[in-house]
Amino acid sequence: MLRRLVAVALVFPLLALLLVVSDSPYPPLPGPPRDAPRALVAMGDSTMSGEGAGSYEPGTDGENGNWCHRSTEASVHHTRVEGVDRVFNLACSGANAEQVGITDQVRNTEGSQALRLAEIARRNRVSVVVVAVGANDDPRFADVLGACLRAWVERRVDCAGTLEEEWKARVARMAPKVEQALRDIRQVLQDEGYTPRSYTLVLQSYAAPVAPGLPFDLQNLAGCPLRTGDLEWVRDRAVAELSAALRRTAVEVDARFLDLSRAGDRREACVGGSRPEEEWFTRLTVDFEGLRDSERAKHALQESFHPNARGYAQFGRCMSRFLATSARSASCVAGGDGDLDAVPDPD
Repeated sequence: MLRRLVAVALVFPLLALLLVVSDSPYPPLPGPPRDAPRALVAMGDSTMSGEGAGSYEPGTDGENGNWCHRSTEASVHHTRVEGVDRVFNLACSGANAEQVGITDQVRNTEGSQALRLAEIARRNRVSVVVVAVGANDDPRFADVLGACLRAWVERRVDCAGTLEEEWKARVARMAPKVEQALRDIRQVLQDEGYTPRSYTLVLQSYAAPVAPGLPFDLQNLAGCPLRTGDLEWVRDRAVAELSAALRRTAVEVDARFLDLSRAGDRREACVGGSRPEEEWFTRLTVDFEGLRDSERAKHALQESFHPNARGYAQFGRCMSRFLATSARSASCVAGGDGDLDAVPDPD
């Protein structure tokens, strides 16, 4: 009994001291308020920002040098998550892994997406973060398509022949950069009071925008000016190997993974022939109005070979299905009705 009385006598002065040095006996814990709205946040590059779908948010269509092309038709705006009240799209066309992570780098007039995520996480309860990044790092996928287009124009050998040997090396150099970006995302959320189990982190891969088998009269500047061998290589090798590397990276950071590499099967650019409304990707797209302005002219082809609004709607549908499951990884595959579904990968 005496020991208990002594212990109580020691505790009371300590409690009194806490009340003196603080307005509250319990210092506030990090993290958003308990009644904060739940949020879904998209991060990454053009395939997440909505490039190619039009309907770009004010300030992201070249104004003051910002070409992020965030579209109101981006896949995140078609992604449904139970209980989520708000959607934020931080993705920017042209972004690389460094810009997604913690950095002082500025691209397209914008800085670190991870640091912007931290700001969102203070005011909202971030439930899901979806990321698409890597293609603008060492793979430089847009430049690859540009090289293949030049090969068609110059009637040279397939560009795939010159890229095949170095492609795997490019993809291998990309992987640790994407891994670091994902770790940065986890770090900023941890700093804001989140635990890994309090939110879902998803890395998605890229869909092949082109494929062989398109009508011959569209294998030119009227639609898809790429040689047949290059079309095959892009779909069967380049995109597949890029996706495989991203899958391994997701495992390294304990993120979930959604494979989009074959999500556009039979819906790629130009394969619809005279029925482009059936395609989920843009054909060669030229901003002829923009060519009149020296600054906009540099971005006149920027929308080419990206998902269109129909494609983003399907990708958002697939992501919704995936998030409704407990699967660690899945692949977007068209069902009998033609719409995409998330098919869990074998364990």
